[in-house]
Amino acid sequence: MEIIVKKLPETEVAYIRRTGSYFEPQDHWGRLIGWASTQGLYPPQESFIGISLDNPDLVESKDCRHDACVTIPEGFNKEEHQEIRFKKIDTGDYALYPFYDTPDKLHRAYQYMFGEWLPNSGYDPDYDRHNLEFNLNNPAEDAEGKCRVDLYVPVRTNIADEFTELPHDNLIT
Repeated sequence: MEIIVKKLPETEVAYIRRTGSYFEPQDHWGRLIGWASTQGLYPPQESFIGISLDNPDLVESKDCRHDACVTIPEGFNKEEHQEIRFKKIDTGDYALYPFYDTPDKLHRAYQYMFGEWLPNSGYDPDYDRHNLEFNLNNPAEDAEGKCRVDLYVPVRTNIADEFTELPHDNLIT
């Protein structure tokens, strides 16, 4: 699996938040997609992004929060939509894991990224930002029921690696 690191721009999204297990039905997606389609917000111009706000290994599943998001164009009139929340996704470097499998296996992509790739990458996770799941298809419309997700994990340069790259002739003795 080739993981690439790329810089994503600051992006504004409309979203609906759901609290509960990540493995239960995600009805907030249906509500968001319905709203977005009435506003003309759909691919390829806009992207649907899932943001899991809590680590289910650290937070009880009933308390895990998830935001179903859609990007909005610049100048979108947010004041007309009191039933929807809005926020900005911070710019920064993200490691991209292109995932294509059944939705129940997405957690394996997270395990690989945090358990194998990150420790050997020269990057540290940036816990000040959230993982982003760009949804590229509808699994219900896929012949094998698989989802295509670009998983973006926020990263920053490993500070220990930066120090090892300093020239040694400038050391104070």
